[in-house]
Amino acid sequence: MALNNYASNRTGVLLVDPYNDLLSDGGKLWPQTKAVADTVNLLTHLRALVEAARRAGIVVFYIPHRRWREGDYDGWRHPGPWQTLIDRETVFGEGMWGGDWPPELAPQLGDVVIQEHWGQDGFANTDLDLQLKQRSIEKIIVVGMMANTCVEATARCGTELGYHVTLVRDATAAFSSEAMRAAHEINGPTFAHAILTTDAVIAALVKS
Repeated sequence: MALNNYASNRTGVLLVDPYNDLLSDGGKLWPQTKAVADTVNLLTHLRALVEAARRAGIVVFYIPHRRWREGDYDGWRHPGPWQTLIDRETVFGEGMWGGDWPPELAPQLGDVVIQEHWGQDGFANTDLDLQLKQRSIEKIIVVGMMANTCVEATARCGTELGYHVTLVRDATAAFSSEAMRAAHEINGPTFAHAILTTDAVIAALVKS
């Protein structure tokens, strides 16, 4: 495959943490993500990219964060700052609206929902690597939330595991423009094989 030739039988779209708490009005973290999300037109781009991938026969993999459950971190010696926030604010609560998918981004037949990750890396302690390898996936397009945390951690690990990694500037968001700059201009170029816009990715999918 050419560098940015996304053959449908070798490519997967990884949609990270598409929860109401992060993406929907009324979500617990939406007030912190809304400004950046609106600036990049996040929801429109996520919908367009996921729909284009499905039309091209590319599998969409859902990479969900651990949904909050009472007692999850009881007895933990070293919960991370993000885990502490989730526990304190009951973010992504299991059985709660905030821990559900926005209807327009809900999994469909043919999509694969990966085991929930406890930290920021969607590969760690999940079946993501197994599911990708079983489908002979070599290239991953990583989108969703958030650019400088779970998207970056998952994409970075993907590179370490030998995948060709694409980041999409306007199909992710963060709490600040500074965090977006760090993700795409400082950190991303050190591990990602391509950093593109949604339009560029969709155009490449159509040509592949």
